[in-house]
Amino acid sequence: MLTPETDPLRYPIGPPELPTTPLTPAGRAPYLQQLAELPALLTAAARRMGGERLQLPYRPGGWTGRQVIHHLADSHVNAYVRFRLALTEDNPTIRPYDEAAWAELPDVAASPITVSLSLLDNLHSRWLTLLHQLDEAQWQRTFYHPGTEKTSTLEQTLVLYAWHGRHHLAHLNLLAA
Repeated sequence: MLTPETDPLRYPIGPPELPTTPLTPAGRAPYLQQLAELPALLTAAARRMGGERLQLPYRPGGWTGRQVIHHLADSHVNAYVRFRLALTEDNPTIRPYDEAAWAELPDVAASPITVSLSLLDNLHSRWLTLLHQLDEAQWQRTFYHPGTEKTSTLEQTLVLYAWHGRHHLAHLNLLAA
């Protein structure tokens, strides 16, 4: 029997696997590279799909390709802010948001995907500039997420958002196939 985590349409690359011990700089490097490559990979996937396929859901009951792209911009903006909060406050409590409700806001249907693709490209550039400056102690700084009731390190959050980008890129690739 399929669970949400084993459903290949919902989790085409599987669920995230977060580190439980600190990573070395070399251990973080692939995740930083994945964040750096994501905007170009998303743009290429969107081009392969074309406009009509972007209006389709990647699975029954799932978001459309358009919603996925706009969601990635929304989510990664929130992640960037969470990093900055954790770097400037002691274990801040971050503000969760209703991702599904955000995906239904009118700007998602009205904005061209190029707006969110450009936003992601510029955001990732700025975010990666910050991440490449962090020292080992800063990677272990934390924030608390009241929705999941978990405290996460910035290093774990890096891994999560690198996965998040690949996860949704795989959804777009389902539409492009």
